[in-house]
Amino acid sequence: MGPVHEPVPGPLPTARAVGAPEGVLRVLLVEDDEGDAVLVREHLADAGLDVALVWARTLDEALGRLDADCVLLDLGLPDARGIDAVARLLAAGSPPVVVLTGLTGTGAGLEAVAAGAQDYLVKQDVEPEALGRAVRYAVQRRRWETAERELFRSDVRARETLRLERALLPRPVLHDPDLVVEVAYRAGRDGVLGGDFYDVVERPDGTVLAVVGDVCGHGPDEAALGATLRTAWRTLVLADHAPGRLLALLERVLVSERADDAVFTTLAMLVVAPDRAGADLYLAGHPAALLVGPPARTLPVAARGRALGLPLGAGGWDPVHVDLAAGWRVLLHTDGLLEATLAGTGERLGTERLLEVVDRVAGPSPASSASSGPVGDVGSAGSVGSVGSVGHGLLDRLDGAPSRAHLVDRVVDAVQALHGGPLVDDAALVLVGRRR
Repeated sequence: MGPVHEPVPGPLPTARAVGAPEGVLRVLLVEDDEGDAVLVREHLADAGLDVALVWARTLDEALGRLDADCVLLDLGLPDARGIDAVARLLAAGSPPVVVLTGLTGTGAGLEAVAAGAQDYLVKQDVEPEALGRAVRYAVQRRRWETAERELFRSDVRARETLRLERALLPRPVLHDPDLVVEVAYRAGRDGVLGGDFYDVVERPDGTVLAVVGDVCGHGPDEAALGATLRTAWRTLVLADHAPGRLLALLERVLVSERADDAVFTTLAMLVVAPDRAGADLYLAGHPAALLVGPPARTLPVAARGRALGLPLGAGGWDPVHVDLAAGWRVLLHTDGLLEATLAGTGERLGTERLLEVVDRVAGPSPASSASSGPVGDVGSAGSVGSVGSVGHGLLDRLDGAPSRAHLVDRVVDAVQALHGGPLVDDAALVLVGRRR
């Protein structure tokens, strides 16, 4: 005989908190007849169930005690009769319901099951084994149903995340075999994609446009807005809008799609000429792009304009022209790299240290590179170690570690190592360069 965790001797307690140890089924009995309630308690004990039983005489009383694994419900209560009692319980978020009916016909029980009850038993015919089985099966069916719902929701979330990743992390559209493009995205925080985005598109005339952007804030709204802006940017590029018009048009999309007027976006856009000898760089409140060396250096920021979406009055975004020498490589990135802190110090990496990191991990120029072309990467990696100065200590130890094929990955790995783990903020990187 299994224990029924009730104060004995004496009548069943009315609805109140009953401590239920781990593994003990919590059963709420809704029954106005004390004799029937005592009989149910005895049947549960005889069935060998380990039960913590709470007794409620009315439906209103029961609605305040739904923290249970199963409800045994009489259909003839002072404040609710028949199917209405089942409906009210389920509407209130009840655990699985087993109906106890005094009617010998099957009609009431079948109606209760049709209304959402797990099972029904006729009082005068119920035996301990049947009652125990009904309670156990009801609890297990509900747990299985809950697990199925959670699995379905998890699958839906995974599919939504995949669709969002595809929107945020596109495959570059590049046809020129003399160019190399590398892209990387490392999600910050708990690996959830944020509002950073990137894209690279080559137009039919040979012009190559590359962009990285960062929607302020973190969360699903920012990620969705980033995906929208990335898609809009590619659409505008493929529609052959002049580069000088792209940012203004993209700002109109931002203003119409953002959930809050305070949301803004920083952005860097590189427009490489068909002859590959020069490029125009547009900055909208964004960190400077880097020209990979050695030595690495920042490209000019004198014409940097405001971030998209900031209400600072009229004014466009003027480009800075950059002459490109043989074997050039330009790296665009979001501020997730710059905002990384040196582990144990709280000090930001900053631009100067990032330049040192790029020099340390840059490797050979594209002219001798065996890179196979466009590649994307989403993930997290990096060594964790004590912090030394950039160029000594930690990065010296990284020199002997396995090196990944693409510069953008090596840069993020090194920054994460200096940070002491995955970055807090998202980081998007695009490298465009000439092979020869």
